[in-house]
Amino acid sequence: MENNIAKMIDHTLLKADSTKDQVTKICEEAKEFNFASVCVNPGWVKYSAELLQGTDVKVCTVIGFPLGATTSETKAFETKDAIEKGATEVDMVINIGALKDGNNDLVKQDIQAVTAAAKGKALTKVIIETSLLTDEEKERACKLAVEAGADFVKTSTGFSTGGATIEDIKLMRKTVGPDIGVKASGGVRSVEDAKNMIEAGATRIGASSGVQIVQGMTSDSDY
Repeated sequence: MENNIAKMIDHTLLKADSTKDQVTKICEEAKEFNFASVCVNPGWVKYSAELLQGTDVKVCTVIGFPLGATTSETKAFETKDAIEKGATEVDMVINIGALKDGNNDLVKQDIQAVTAAAKGKALTKVIIETSLLTDEEKERACKLAVEAGADFVKTSTGFSTGGATIEDIKLMRKTVGPDIGVKASGGVRSVEDAKNMIEAGATRIGASSGVQIVQGMTSDSDY
């Protein structure tokens, strides 16, 4: 099971003070444990892609991160730039304020700016930041992500007030149906956590604790 879980993990390093040595380390770990991807900030995409060339490990990056409050045009440019530098998966943050305002058109158009820029070149995961939303808002965000052509919905940035919960994963899976990916991120620290998220409907796990998870240990990391 742990080996199967490894192929569902985005091995993540998104802190502002991430160093080249740390990025090198997570890329080496991703190769060693055969993780699905490394998830790094855009400035590290090109370097990570070079390190992972010729392997099965994808390079994932984040768009409009962590607040989701940049413009749609900026998010589209970030997406194109990241793909040109070697990213094949992009995790974008929705416009959370617009969602809470009930401005569904803006939220959908914002997601579409990224899915259009990534189409045919990269998977798109849509971070809805569950800890800031009501259940109704979570459902609405998931539906808008599906309508906008996203490949995944994702719980959290790991930089807000909370991370993934079993209840949120179940709600998201129920809302999007069987054909869209659901990514649990933030607070998945052990193999038990990962198994519980997968049982609830997650098909990808975002964690900085990937090595500890596949080795059966528990991490104290927040992400």
